[in-house]
This record gives sequence, C-alpha cells and structure tokens, in this order.
Amino acid sequence: MAQPSRNFTRYAWIVVCFLVLVILWGAWVRISGAGAGCGNHWPTCNGQVLPIAPNTKTLIEFTHRLSSGLCLPMVLVMLGWAWRIFPKGHGVRSASVITVVFLLSEAALGAGLVKFELVADNASVARAITAALHLVNTFTLAGAAVLAAWWSQQPEPHSWKGAAPIKWALVVALALLMLSSMTGAITALGDTLFPTSIFVEGGLMARLKEDLSGSTHFLVQLRLIHPILAVGTACYLLFLSFGIRAEHETGPRVTLGLNLTVLTGLQLIAGFSNIVLGAPGWLQVLHLLLALSIALIVLLLLAAVLAEEPVNRLAT
Repeated sequence: MAQPSRNFTRYAWIVVCFLVLVILWGAWVRISGAGAGCGNHWPTCNGQVLPIAPNTKTLIEFTHRLSSGLCLPMVLVMLGWAWRIFPKGHGVRSASVITVVFLLSEAALGAGLVKFELVADNASVARAITAALHLVNTFTLAGAAVLAAWWSQQPEPHSWKGAAPIKWALVVALALLMLSSMTGAITALGDTLFPTSIFVEGGLMARLKEDLSGSTHFLVQLRLIHPILAVGTACYLLFLSFGIRAEHETGPRVTLGLNLTVLTGLQLIAGFSNIVLGAPGWLQVLHLLLALSIALIVLLLLAAVLAEEPVNRLAT
C-alpha cells in the first residue's frame, strides 16, 4: 500500500472513532435529559453563540453540538483526500460521499429534535418515530465511514451476482440488526422517561403486568418488543458467526466472525443486565456501543464476502 493510502487509512479510522464518541455522547444527552439544555434554539445555544453561565444540562448539550460540528470538517477532509488519491469509481470515494450526506442529515435530524422540542420530557409518538429514524441515520453514517476506512486498505467488492450465497444471510442479519436497534432506541427512550425496576413489589411479573397493561403509556407497552426481537436476532447472529468460522480457517472472515461471536455474547449479557438494573445510563451507552459495533462488523463481513473472487470465476 502506498504511503498516501496508509496515511488516509489511519485518518479515516480516526474519523470513525471520533464519530462513535460523538454518537455515544449524543445518547448521554438523551439519558441525562439535556436535549433542551440550549432551549429550542439551533444552531445557537439559548440564543447565544457561546452560552453564558451555563448549567450542567446546557454544558452537556453544547458539548455535543460542538463535537458534532467538528465532524463536518473532518469528513470533508476525508472526502477531499479520497478524491485526490483514489481513482474514479473507487469505493472509498463513494463511501466518503455517503458519509458527508448522512452527517448532514444527522445534523438536520438533531436540529429538528430541538426546534420541535422533541427532547427532555417529551413522550410523544413523533419523538419515538424520530428516535428510530435518527438511529437508522446514525448507523448508516457510521457504516459509510467504516467502509471508507476499510476499502482504503482491503480489496473492493466484485459483482454482487458472483458473490458467495452467504451474502444473503448477512443482508438478513443487517436488516434484523437495524429493526432490533430501532426498537431498542424506542425502548431506551421509554426507559429514560418512565424508569422502572424489577426490584419492586411483585418483581418481574409485576413489571410485565405493568408493561402489558392497556392503561400505561405506549412507550411502556412497547418495552417488551425489543428484548424478544433482540434475543432472536442474537441467536441468528451466533448461528451465522459459527458457520462463518467453520467455513474458513484464516482471513478477514474468520477474525470478523470471532469478533461477532464475542460481541453478540456480551450484548446478550448487557441487555439482560439493562433489564435487571433498570437501564442505568452508563449501561445504556455500553449497550448502544455494542449494538453499533455488531452492526459494523456484519457490514464488514458483507464487504469481505463481496471482495472475494466471484464464484463463477473460481469454477472456471
């Protein structure tokens, strides 16, 4: 790999890491109820460029805005660099463009949350839908950035048609992960606005009865969907990862498959702990990090499969 390409790869992974940190801090904004820390002003904070005498929630929200704003020049540098050193039609170029597009849409969603006051104690259907859409945008943004870094050091995909059949299993995995994560975003919102614990009178059964009661808020009623869907998705991922590792002895597929196995197991533990402990903030952040990491690994597995020699070419 040429030196400029190596330098680009390092920079692209730095961008990915920074994006992940910003995403996790954004989750903390919701958890801490600091989404309204700058009022309904955007891009200013309480009508000021720099907040004067800010309280804790204002600092949390303003820090998130500041770090999010730093992402734009970082991804623009990545885009310009990719355009300079990679040829026309290269995957790194495409992934860099998609990263910029979804960063802008991420900012637009964040601004919408603030301007329409879908923050703090707002428990509306609109906020729940926006939370799910925001998560889809966030995961797509991170995925595009990861592919830009990955394709700068790994082979690009060949044709979709000639790729191994396991590509379809990975597409299903991505779809399940996205659906599970969307329900997780709504559940996390419900846990923040309507905190609960199994360590109350009646224990787990009392909590289930409350969640299924028609008189409770819809965010409480929806809490049961995510764990069921998440466990089913985890079982599918474990089965898939075992199959990938059994099929190959070495290579990116094996390493990624092992990481998928380990992270899925950790995610099951984190999810169960989240329920038992009443979704503490730090665990919600860890749960999100694991979910994002798993989705990115599955995406890279798909990229690795598509980069292999086409099946029909190997047969000739």
